[in-house]
Amino acid sequence: MAEAFYVYILATRKDGPLYVGVTSDLHKRVFEHKTHAIPGFTARYNVDRLVYFEVFENPEAAIAREKQLKKWWRAWKVELIERENPEWRDLAEEFVP
Repeated sequence: MAEAFYVYILATRKDGPLYVGVTSDLHKRVFEHKTHAIPGFTARYNVDRLVYFEVFENPEAAIAREKQLKKWWRAWKVELIERENPEWRDLAEEFVP
């Protein structure tokens, strides 16, 4: 199986801060956010709920999408999240251990 790349959005709650990131290991990266292993925005504001992600076959496409989403208005990101995850549930809880 080819390596996958992920663009993801984290939130604290629906009206809280959003974080857009990119990674090649979504499980590990979300764990790092949840445990505040890496200092920065997500640790400072406790942004650790995985509410949306997309899968890509190559890093260039994933990075381009991440840059696109980071430029989006908040309302557009909220609409994107709610299209796939209207309850804003933590998708990381659905990962198979």
